[in-house]
Amino acid sequence: MVKLRLQRTGTKADPHYRIVAADIRAPRDGRFIEAVGHFHPTASAVKQSDFNEEKTLSWLKKGAQPTETVLALLKKNGIWSKYKG
Repeated sequence: MVKLRLQRTGTKADPHYRIVAADIRAPRDGRFIEAVGHFHPTASAVKQSDFNEEKTLSWLKKGAQPTETVLALLKKNGIWSKYKG
């Protein structure tokens, strides 16, 4: 099964995350299939996350399940409503 989840990058004091499509058996920061966005929690509230909308919708239509955090980010960016119609 494929999940849309966060992969941590950055330093200890300045975390950055990639939003990736990965097999559920792969480790958190390990192998992934495709990167679909970025999340920077310490950035200004205006632009914390960025998604490639086409890739994200494609993975959702293929059956990828988002984690709770990624689902919240999808809802905040309006991508989840486009997927649900």
